[in-house]
Amino acid sequence: MQGNHEQQAYDRGITIFSPDGRLYQVEYAREAVKRGSASVGVRTPEGVVLAADRRARSPLIEQESIEKIHGVDDHIALASAGHVADARKLIDFARRRAQIDNLRYDESIGVETLTKAVTDHIQEYTQTGGARPFGVALLIGGVEDGEPRLFETDPSGTPYEWQATAVGGGREDSQSHLEDNYEDDLTLEEGIGLALEALAEASEDGLTASGVEMTTVPVESAQVEAVDEATLAEHIDDRDLGGDDDE
Repeated sequence: MQGNHEQQAYDRGITIFSPDGRLYQVEYAREAVKRGSASVGVRTPEGVVLAADRRARSPLIEQESIEKIHGVDDHIALASAGHVADARKLIDFARRRAQIDNLRYDESIGVETLTKAVTDHIQEYTQTGGARPFGVALLIGGVEDGEPRLFETDPSGTPYEWQATAVGGGREDSQSHLEDNYEDDLTLEEGIGLALEALAEASEDGLTASGVEMTTVPVESAQVEAVDEATLAEHIDDRDLGGDDDE
């Protein structure tokens, strides 16, 4: 009986390690990420691509109200998977941090610096009593000193830099496709295609242009640029990734 009570304490307490060194609440937060719709990031020499599944749960939902990709600064965007409310809090934090650097140093924040600031904030919630971890993973992409950068944040507060990666539901299938098809010399257009293919791997019903949100950050402009629906539809048709449009 006592052992059962101890197990419940490890299970409920964010500040308590289990005997095998695990923080169960952080692992539960990772499970929340897996239940979210998929997001994919691809880094190419010409820039970064972020793509996200934003299919509506109901035809009555306004499609534009579903936001999975957000601009943080002129040269940085992020995509999320997991609890949307948790993502919004981290997005607000990232935007504030970017503006602080702009005002304090009169220069744009670096992608890596921003990512580590966000993950430091996330990590605080893995060791604070009365709090819980953020149940969301972010893909942070942008251009820093003329170089494209792509990072992932984990609910534990750990940052990872990637050439290409996926988060959210169906990650294993998407990641496997990226690992099999990624090449170092992809163009930005090819990166868009690869991101859509990886996103399709996580979808049982195929993709629709209205159900995908995509942003690029080209090296040439170093500006966040949304990919319009017509361009998405063309890429989806060219690669035969389409499904029935239920919107």
